[in-house]
Amino acid sequence: MPLTSIQSAAVTEVINAILATTGPKGKRQLAAMFLDLVDRTDWPQYYEVIPEPRCLNNIRLGVEKGRYKEALDVYTDLSLVFWNALFYNEPTSQIALDAKALKTVLEAEWKKRSVLPPARSSPPPSSAQKVHKVEEEQATIGNLPSLAPASAAPSTLAPPPVPSRTTTPATRSTPAPAASTSTFTYGKPIAIRPKSAQLSPEMDVDIMSPEPDGHGEGTIERDRESEEIVAQLEKGLPRWPGFGEEGWTQEASPERVNEVVHAVKGYKDVIGNRLATALEAVPEEPNNLYLSSTVPVSLKLIEHHARNKTYNSSKEFDMEMARLFEKARRWHKPGTEPYGSVLLLQRLYQALMSPTPPPGPPYHTTTNFAALRAGPGHVKPVHGAEGEGVPGVTTHRVLTKDRTFVDELHYKGWTVKLADWLHLANPDDPSRPIIAQVFRCWISDEPTKKGQPGLTVSWYYRPEQTFHPANRTFWEGEVFKTSHFADHPLDDIIEKIACQFTARHIRGRPRPPFWYLGFPLYVCDSRYNDRERVFVRIKNWNSCVPEEVRKSSEFMPIYPFERTVMPARLPSPFVGRQGARAVKGPGGLIPATGEGDDVGMGEGRKRTSRNGTGETSVGRYAGSAGSGFGVGAPQSSNLAVGASSYPSGLSQQYYPPQRTGPDRSVITAAGSMSNLQMEKLPPETAKHFDRDPDTNEVLWFPAPPVDVARPATARYSLEYLHFLAEKRKREIAAESASGEGKDAMDIDGEEESGHAQTKRPRKVPPTATETLRLALKAVPSVVV
Repeated sequence: MPLTSIQSAAVTEVINAILATTGPKGKRQLAAMFLDLVDRTDWPQYYEVIPEPRCLNNIRLGVEKGRYKEALDVYTDLSLVFWNALFYNEPTSQIALDAKALKTVLEAEWKKRSVLPPARSSPPPSSAQKVHKVEEEQATIGNLPSLAPASAAPSTLAPPPVPSRTTTPATRSTPAPAASTSTFTYGKPIAIRPKSAQLSPEMDVDIMSPEPDGHGEGTIERDRESEEIVAQLEKGLPRWPGFGEEGWTQEASPERVNEVVHAVKGYKDVIGNRLATALEAVPEEPNNLYLSSTVPVSLKLIEHHARNKTYNSSKEFDMEMARLFEKARRWHKPGTEPYGSVLLLQRLYQALMSPTPPPGPPYHTTTNFAALRAGPGHVKPVHGAEGEGVPGVTTHRVLTKDRTFVDELHYKGWTVKLADWLHLANPDDPSRPIIAQVFRCWISDEPTKKGQPGLTVSWYYRPEQTFHPANRTFWEGEVFKTSHFADHPLDDIIEKIACQFTARHIRGRPRPPFWYLGFPLYVCDSRYNDRERVFVRIKNWNSCVPEEVRKSSEFMPIYPFERTVMPARLPSPFVGRQGARAVKGPGGLIPATGEGDDVGMGEGRKRTSRNGTGETSVGRYAGSAGSGFGVGAPQSSNLAVGASSYPSGLSQQYYPPQRTGPDRSVITAAGSMSNLQMEKLPPETAKHFDRDPDTNEVLWFPAPPVDVARPATARYSLEYLHFLAEKRKREIAAESASGEGKDAMDIDGEEESGHAQTKRPRKVPPTATETLRLALKAVPSVVV
């Protein structure tokens, strides 16, 4: 949930106070050096040393656009601006002095505003000070003995001018080595964010540092008007009514309840980190409008009730734990370490409350308590004998042996039915739960699992679980349909989510009960083949969902937007955005395949583009004005040519491959002109296209404009033009002497050459000077 209007105004006041701070005599703005990020080309070593670069302009823009969910996230970013500068620059440099002064201003201004939560004064867990494990007084680059090579040190946001520094790179001396336990060496890649293995049990869990705000290259942000359209629609959507009454644990003694609470609270990973700090960081009071309950809940309260045995039933305890995990999932940023800790503890809790709990305590796991041995990106491809990964986890079809299919199942207040989308426990990375669609609900008939319920689901891969080129971009929240089908027990269920295919995602939001505001929402545009590592754009959406719901008007209907709204485009998670670390995942980067192929699509794919989106060339709209042939359409209809499988309203430019083989034009691909679908462009889209100046028809170009220099036309030399002017003067003088004035004359003098009867003389109108002279002669003199 974004910041409240009161908090947003308070945060803006803090930022303005920082920007307004000046030096002695008020002649210099202290924040000038921290407005923008350091140039990555000029200062590559800066990004090797600083884990999470930040700048004031990006933070201010993030607040204005509502990207921050909590006020503490803003404070963490603001403090990182100055902690980064203190770490990288010499203690006596002007930049470090300015950073120290502004950090003091930040802390003072933040404390003045009671609407803002209390904030830490020590470096955040994601700061360079904590990552490199240096003390606060040794938190500058000058005090790191391993950084001996002298180099110019920029500010956190921009390379400083030489006059603003106390020492120049040429004269900068290396300080004497100070006592330090740091093992950091210059030039060696470092871990951007500390992993759980780097945290001690007493260390604070990083719950405040937000994800990248998306201002880097390759990012296409959604325009403000589109944001307002989405916000206006979501403002009126119904709220989630909360958990249902079925699927809860019915039999658990008070003693067992107390044991489970202590097991969750005291669980530690293999290196001794206690994960319950992520639950304890969640405030007791409700802080999200989209939660199922407004009753205060926290791990401390639940522990108090369990110890005093005040729960009336095990169902009441089970429901309160479900609300705690729900609240924690909304509180922490998805994909972060605290978020993963919450999901791992939720899976542990559900295992402990199941009829067959794991042995312990202590409780040990090699799969983060998930039922499967491996998750997306780590399993063997289902087609073909080749390929790396864990075999036998998934299949390429829905199994039917030894099971009885049912319409729906109930678990922890969720009613799970055919075609529902779910988050499931990921055995490899709890912070990235498996995204899956239910294809079957069943009760096992196997002798060893008699009566146990389960689900058969189809997996969807995240971008970081795929292999793709570095320049490929992704929709915001995009996932990919795969051929992997897996069987999961109900204990693997984390929560219900929603996933829309592009055709509907750009037009509206799902109606209840398929999706409620606050639930995770994804978009799918392509299939992913993990054996060949290629993306194939989905042409028939019905082929991706269970057969029972295909072409059903009741399956995931939408609340429509006022107009088509396109998601933002984000760069590859392995590349990261400016000022952000790259994501680690089971996937990876692969080289682009060639000039005529879609980036990352593989060889031999027909009708592919070169922009790395995985979209086919048929039915692409291009609004470029320039060279190329235009296809006109009547003004009243605003038509554009498109393929029947491509959703109307997508407006992305198409870069055609070089013609090296057979004709692959739109008409050839469709078979004939009659097979092409003519669709109307809405007025708000048509207004962005160029029109023919004579017919006012919308122009459509199959390729980007070709900027080719036109050859200059032949021109007369100055000598020749001078000769004509002199000749004309002589002729005018001759006509004036003979009294035979003419309004126009033969400039080629053909009458003198004797060819007046064989060639039509060329006449030119009199010049402005000649006309003025004739006019003055006709006007009588006026005496003033």
